[in-house]
Amino acid sequence: MSAKSHSTTMLRRNFKHIARNPTSVFNAVLMPVVMMLMFVYVFGDAFDVGVDYIDYATPGLMLLAVCYGLGATATAVNSDMTKGIINRFKVMDVPRGAVLTGHVVAGVLTNVVAIAALVGVAFLLGFSPAAGVLDWLGVVGVVLLLAFATGWLTVALGLAAKSPETAGLAAVPLIMLPFFSSAIVPAEMMGPGVREFARYQPFTPIIESLRGFVAGAPDAGDVIAAVAWCAGIALVGYLWASSTFKKRA
Repeated sequence: MSAKSHSTTMLRRNFKHIARNPTSVFNAVLMPVVMMLMFVYVFGDAFDVGVDYIDYATPGLMLLAVCYGLGATATAVNSDMTKGIINRFKVMDVPRGAVLTGHVVAGVLTNVVAIAALVGVAFLLGFSPAAGVLDWLGVVGVVLLLAFATGWLTVALGLAAKSPETAGLAAVPLIMLPFFSSAIVPAEMMGPGVREFARYQPFTPIIESLRGFVAGAPDAGDVIAAVAWCAGIALVGYLWASSTFKKRA
C-alpha cells in the first residue's frame, strides 16, 4: 500500500473518531458560531470600529474557528501515542508519517467545515463583504495555510505532552492568542503593552490579510507577513513533530 493510501486510511479513522466525539464537534464547529452571536449581539454595539461590527469581526472569528479545534487534535494525537496505537501500526508496517499527516488533514478539513458554517451564519446576520472571486480565493488560501500550520504545531504539542489531558491544555495558549490580536477590536483600542503585543504577534497580520481580502482591498504587506508566519509555524511544527515522533514511537 502506498503512503498516500495509508494517509487516506488514517484520515478516515480520524474522522470516525471525530464523529463519535460530540464535544470535539461542538468546539470545532458550533463554538465559533456561538462566539459570533455573543460578540455581535452582546458586545458589538460597544465597539466603534468604523464599519458594521459583523463585517469587522468575521475575519477574526474565522481565525478563532481554526483555533477552537486544536485542543481535540492535540488530545487525539497524544492518545494515539500513550495508548499503544502507534506500536500496532508499526507491526502493520504503516508509515509513521501517515499517522501524523492523517491528523493534520483531518484538522484542516474540520476547520473548513467550521468556517463555512461561520460564514453562513455571518451572512444571516448581515455580513456584506466587498470581495470578488480572486479575493475569496485569497481568503481560502490564507485559511488553508493557517489550518495547515497550526495543525502541525498542534500535532507537535500533542506528541510532546505526557497525557491526553495535558495535551489539551497545551493547546490553550493557541486558543487564547487570537483574543490578544485584532480579531475582536483594533489593536489601537487596547491598553499600553497589550496594544504592542497585539500589533506584533503572528495572528494579527493573518487576520488583517483576511480582513483585506474580505473588503476587496488586500494589503500586500499583511499578506506577505501572513504567509511568512504560516510557513514558519508549519516548518517549526513539522520538524518538532517529526523529531518527537521518532523519539517516542
